[in-house]
Amino acid sequence: MKQLLQNIKDGRTELMEVPAPLCRPGYVLIASRASVVSIGTERMIVNFGKAGWIEKARQKPEQVKQVLDKIQADGLLPTVEAVFNKLDEPMPLGYCNAGVVVEVGTGVTDLKLGDRVVSNGPHSEMVCVPRNLCAKIPDGVKDDEAAFTVLGAISLQGIRLVAPTLGEQFVVFGLGLVGLLAVQLLRASGCAVLAVDVNETRLRLAKSFGAEVAHLGKETNPVAAALAWTGGRGVDGVIIAASAKGDEIVHQAAQACRKRGRIVLVGVADLHLRRADFYEKELTFQVSCSYGPGRYDEKYEQKGQDYPFGFVRWTEQRNFEAILAAMCAGQLRVKELITCRIPFANAAEKYGSILSDIDSLGIVLEYGGQVDPAPIVTIAAKKPLPTGKYGIALIGAGNFSKMTLAPALAKTSAWLKYVSDYAAGASASHIARKYGFDYAANDLDSILGDETVKTIFIATNHNSHPALVCKSLMAGKHVFVEKPLAINNRGLEEVIHTVRLHPEQHLMLGFNRRFSRHVQKMKTLLADRSEPLAMTMTINAGIIPPEVWVHDPERGGGRIIGEACHFIDLMAFFAGCKVVSTAAEQMSGSIAIREDKMSILLSFADGSIGSINYFGNGNKRYPKEILEVFSEGRILKLDNFQSVIGYGFRDFRKFRSWQIDKGHRVEVSAFIDLVEKGGKPLIPFSEIVNVTLASFAAVTSARENRKIVLEKEYGELCI
Repeated sequence: MKQLLQNIKDGRTELMEVPAPLCRPGYVLIASRASVVSIGTERMIVNFGKAGWIEKARQKPEQVKQVLDKIQADGLLPTVEAVFNKLDEPMPLGYCNAGVVVEVGTGVTDLKLGDRVVSNGPHSEMVCVPRNLCAKIPDGVKDDEAAFTVLGAISLQGIRLVAPTLGEQFVVFGLGLVGLLAVQLLRASGCAVLAVDVNETRLRLAKSFGAEVAHLGKETNPVAAALAWTGGRGVDGVIIAASAKGDEIVHQAAQACRKRGRIVLVGVADLHLRRADFYEKELTFQVSCSYGPGRYDEKYEQKGQDYPFGFVRWTEQRNFEAILAAMCAGQLRVKELITCRIPFANAAEKYGSILSDIDSLGIVLEYGGQVDPAPIVTIAAKKPLPTGKYGIALIGAGNFSKMTLAPALAKTSAWLKYVSDYAAGASASHIARKYGFDYAANDLDSILGDETVKTIFIATNHNSHPALVCKSLMAGKHVFVEKPLAINNRGLEEVIHTVRLHPEQHLMLGFNRRFSRHVQKMKTLLADRSEPLAMTMTINAGIIPPEVWVHDPERGGGRIIGEACHFIDLMAFFAGCKVVSTAAEQMSGSIAIREDKMSILLSFADGSIGSINYFGNGNKRYPKEILEVFSEGRILKLDNFQSVIGYGFRDFRKFRSWQIDKGHRVEVSAFIDLVEKGGKPLIPFSEIVNVTLASFAAVTSARENRKIVLEKEYGELCI
């Protein structure tokens, strides 16, 4: 199927061939019939992509600051590489879709095949969206009109926040689609409206919807116009639906309001609020969040957990339904807003010129003909199979695959055959094109059934790792899985059982740090030790907001299990033996996330000890990882995988690299060589299990305030 994408690095707008999405539990698969271009949002994205580097920096000052912080912590070259990789990826365009249901996932009981629905799906021939992000289209509403629903919900949410009552007077600044829809919704609520804009055509439309108008292009002062319109009293409220630089529009809104008036920002404006404006009149100001309650709440949107009707009357989905009902009743007219219709097949070539037309308003993309729902898309011409060489498949097209795994694989001799992601077909296609994979796909079964594929690389959400590992091993594939191996005992037990049934297959976990040149140098320097080691490591992990999936115990397992396992493995590598016991303490008090501010004490079988301070409340300018190893009157200090300093060594003082080297490329290359040539596992499976259990033990120890001896706690899992 085809999807419209914007490249942020070079400004290209492309209609790209991508794998059709697969329907999954709680989701709905939709064949698109129409979608509406959100001119303001999409023009901003396209213009940003076409801008030069200096202009990009000017438009994103907060991101520039983050880049400068990263340069200070990680160095110039790694930062430049990360920025370029981040920019050089396709961004899906659009979020106003209408189409026909072609499949429903398990758990969806109120929709059936053939139902017409709206959703926030992108400009794509097929979209797959959660049930709570779509709504059924009434019979009296056409597809092209229904496609305006999401934009209508954005307007409606702003109006719900401004709380209009019958007879009140409102100003609407900005008459794009959201503003013109807001005018109609306010009129339907029994309010008088003064519509403000510079575009004559849009002002005429607003007037046809029952609004008074103020033409800024004729040097009209909007404040004076509002005061004259209200007999000097000021308006009851203002909806700002414009996209404006600076804060003048907010200042004008405040001046136009009566005492205790209400202002809601639906569009975009700088928020350098002037205290006098709000203090003297006791004005209220609020920023509206997209379509309504539930937006950006993963439990609502992704997991389908609806808010109780009696407590949250208007969720984003119920706002969709209200807009559709208003269209069906004739209270909301969108046919007059359509200024252009484009066949979806021609969207890329006409996109830029239409967005640059100041008279463009409602641009409808029309989808026709048969859609190719192929789950596998050919990216490169099929290559001849080299003698004795087998292909690899990369499962998961998220940031780690884009930034780390795919570049590392591209530098090996491996036959790069598939990139697969059931939810991100565009990202899979982009990775495949950029790094030379033959196919982009979302059908795991087809990949596992391909006899030319010998190795599976897994980089998906943490909770999916055990099932994918087991399925791949049972299909006769070697497996490289990014950490963690599992997030609970049950998942780990399944993997252990499967590994025992398939001893001929290699299973590798992404413990890359032991493959770093710096770590290898330290290991060599410590080779002659005759006593146990004392190790301490500080990880400036960075702040991750509480709502991000890694903190979800069911999906991510938390940052200790998901990431701190790296550092447990690193210490086990230096000690050369397994972890015996674990004790940990985590922060207490009134903080949202405690687990990622933890100190872990490890005891090893040879008497070595290690302390890991994993702190997620630091500063980006400080180095991320610092390790100190004490041994027989000597000390080695590893500073952020860029330098090793030795104290007390006769022939060693310092080793430094120009770039941060965490061992990813060496690790991936070594595993490819192992699969191709055979040999012993790079990390024995028993060590992988031991480190995984030690990470479980750290979390349990911190929660229950007790020391945990792994063998007593986990019994048969300790292999």
